Parts: sequence; structure tokens; C-alpha cells
Amino acid sequence: MSTLIDQQLLTAVSDEARLASRRRKNRNFHPADDYPGHRLLNGIEPDSYVMPHCHFDPHKDESILCLRGRLGVVLFCPSGAVDRSIVLEPAGEVVGIDIPHGVFHTVLALVSGTVFFEAKAGPYVPLSIEERAAWAPAEGTPEAAAYLAVLHRLFA
Repeated sequence: MSTLIDQQLLTAVSDEARLASRRRKNRNFHPADDYPGHRLLNGIEPDSYVMPHCHFDPHKDESILCLRGRLGVVLFCPSGAVDRSIVLEPAGEVVGIDIPHGVFHTVLALVSGTVFFEAKAGPYVPLSIEERAAWAPAEGTPEAAAYLAVLHRLFA
């Protein structure tokens, strides 16, 4: 059965993100974690911290399209220095990005109600220690909120 990605669905995902403890929520279109192609919506709020990471698997390039709100994307050098920060907006100059495997990155909502579409190869495999940026605080740590504030300043 086909699923429409309409304003009602975007609102539902956004509402779920606002209520979630991590302040983000995904809605998968793929039927299972072991499915070969992952397609999903991500609702994310400005106070949600996504630890910088990369995907070393050469099949795990990641495509992101902003469908609602404003999404900041930060690309990093392996050392942790910011290489580039990009704003994605549905009606903006840039609406999406394709991130090659091996590139450290993170995303952050710049306004409440942000929703983006993500596609990458499955199956789902948790990030390895090497894929998590050693120079960034882990999610849920006291340092994460301060680091997120630094990332937000890149877009001020």
C-alpha cells in the first residue's frame, strides 16, 4: 500500500518528536531493520543532539531532504574541525544534501517542527566506536548541551 508524505504526516512526526525524550522521532517506510534500503522521515527539535558520526561502510552514503522547517548540517574534518555548515530549507537555496560514507557529520533543527527525509542503504547496524566522533561528547552527557549550543552558533 502506498504511503502519502503529506502535511498531516509531517505534523504527526513533528508532534511525536516534540513529545519524545530525545526530542526527535523517525517514521520508517522500510518494513524492517534488515531491509536493504532505508527510507524514513525524521522529526527533530532544536534541543535534540545528534552526536557527530560517519558511516565507514561504502554502501552507506546518506541522502537528506528538508521537508519542513530549517535543518542545519555540519560536516567535519576527521580532526573535528568544522569543514562546512549548510542550511537546508524546503523553499531555500539548498533543500538537500548527499553525504558520502566516511564523512563526519551531524544535523540539528534550527526551528521547531523541522522534518527531513533520509535515505541510505540497510541493514541497520549500530554505529561502531570508530564511527562515533571521538572529539564530540556522547549523547546524554552533560557536555552534549554545551556542544549543541556551539553548533547552533554556526547558524546564528
